[in-house]
Amino acid sequence: MKMPISPLEARIAGLRFTALDVAACSRLGAGPRLRAENQDNLLLIDEDGNAAWLQDQAVQRRRLGGWRPGHARLAVLDGMGGHGHGREAAEAVVAGLLALPPCATAAELARRLDALHGDLQRHFADAPGARPGTTLTLLELRAGEPPLLYHVGDSRLYEITPEGATPLTVDHVPATAYAMAGLLGEAEWWRQVHGEHRPQVAQAFLLGNAFADPSRLNDPLFELSPLNLPAWLCRLADRRPVALRAGCSYLLATDGLWSCSDPAGWVGQWPQLLAGGADAATMLHALLAAYDAHPAAFFYPDNVSAILLRVPDDGRTRDETALPGA
Repeated sequence: MKMPISPLEARIAGLRFTALDVAACSRLGAGPRLRAENQDNLLLIDEDGNAAWLQDQAVQRRRLGGWRPGHARLAVLDGMGGHGHGREAAEAVVAGLLALPPCATAAELARRLDALHGDLQRHFADAPGARPGTTLTLLELRAGEPPLLYHVGDSRLYEITPEGATPLTVDHVPATAYAMAGLLGEAEWWRQVHGEHRPQVAQAFLLGNAFADPSRLNDPLFELSPLNLPAWLCRLADRRPVALRAGCSYLLATDGLWSCSDPAGWVGQWPQLLAGGADAATMLHALLAAYDAHPAAFFYPDNVSAILLRVPDDGRTRDETALPGA
């Protein structure tokens, strides 16, 4: 039975990921207080080079010529509307990702994305108001090898098992800058970043970074790595291979999904909400249904975009993405 599709949601179906079950959705938010527009974006490129993304808040599709068979790409982006042109910034990054060839190594991926960051800064240099920005959390899915992660901002990648939901990225927020400077300990960092709602960023794609010098916004991106992260975060470097474990689920999402009065308690419910789902579509639908069911005061108005990956544990493959309502 097909699930109802809200006019405030964008969903994508019909893409082929043979070793993964994938579901995706982007929406204005939940409750009576909604944003005027969806400034989030997402991108899915399947193993045949079929791409789907958002333009003017509507799903677009295109077949990419010369795409490497078996390679795929997934990304979520959260345009920073507070700086103006947030939706346009996210759309511009997606356009760059569509033109980016498949990358075989973390170094190649970082080099090309850092170059795109600089190109877009120059493109938006004459735009009125402050420079826009967007988060970017991306998985480059290589055939036969672990995916490559590239992360900027405060969107996240989670690994979800029956035991819990574990973040695999570090939020680029002021608390992380304090932790890197030795001014914030592990317990307090986790409390501030994962236990509270603090909608501030210290770095965003296109915008720049406040890590190198907290007193000013610097143009380049600042990679968080074992060289500058505290020991208790160094395993979560921004740019690294990420092994996807059989039987586990992985969620790329923008921060609207946990922008609430009790983010730790809400995220703690995810394993139970996903348990028993026959496929990624059912699991993501259950998660978003629970999000909708919470009291309006629980969630703060924000856009939500999510891509859920389920890794089969029995050797089966999937021929296409399955999304709620698709």
